[in-house]
Amino acid sequence: MLRRLLSTLLLAFATLPADLGAEEVVAGLSQNQVAITANFDGSDILIFGAVKREAPLPEGPPLEVIVAVSGPQVPVMVRRKSRQMGIWVNTDSVEVDSAPSFYAVATSAPLSEILTNTEDLRYKISTPRAIRSVGAPATISDSGNFTEALIRIRTEEELYQLLEGTVEISDQTLFSTSISLPANLTEGDYTARIFLTRDGAVVDAYETVLDVRKVGLERILYNLAHQQALLYGFLSLILAIAAGWGASAAFAALRN
Repeated sequence: MLRRLLSTLLLAFATLPADLGAEEVVAGLSQNQVAITANFDGSDILIFGAVKREAPLPEGPPLEVIVAVSGPQVPVMVRRKSRQMGIWVNTDSVEVDSAPSFYAVATSAPLSEILTNTEDLRYKISTPRAIRSVGAPATISDSGNFTEALIRIRTEEELYQLLEGTVEISDQTLFSTSISLPANLTEGDYTARIFLTRDGAVVDAYETVLDVRKVGLERILYNLAHQQALLYGFLSLILAIAAGWGASAAFAALRN
């Protein structure tokens, strides 16, 4: 199936008009929408594409591919706990201005070998570059540790992924990779970016959007909680009382 998709892709861009760029990305996703339901346990997204050329294959370093999938950017409060009088309490906090709720980077080779620091700074590809933290309280001298802690925690939760060597390239033209989306996704617009690099420099980039949304009952409850919080709280209270009464009645019936 993948070969048929890639063959179709090659035929499609072969008919496109000429462009000034020597190498360009022509890519697609196996799906443009992800539906979050009650039994959603994650999803795999296949990202594939090809390289359109208007000139012979360039000499020199081989072509490399980087794929970055990013979830909605949101501010995050990161807190540090310290032991005070035998009790662990929050002592310091730093608000990270903008961090992706999900971030995965798949590469055809080790990232440090196919992307220079200058290009990383320009395109914000690596995980630390994708996180924006402008400043911290003057009382905190090690604000970088808070960003590192955020990356470490979300990496353990599989929300941040570095997948080096997982992009397959065929004949310096066709490429494909698969990225796993975990069950604990935040809904919203996800961005998939694809970069072609040679000798550490980005020669072309492509971007598309993946729609991740709750559907069915989850959609109704989500809208109710965010748009009519008072009604949502009241219904939750009623359900809790009903569940407690039902459990009490059931135990009473069993004792009798």
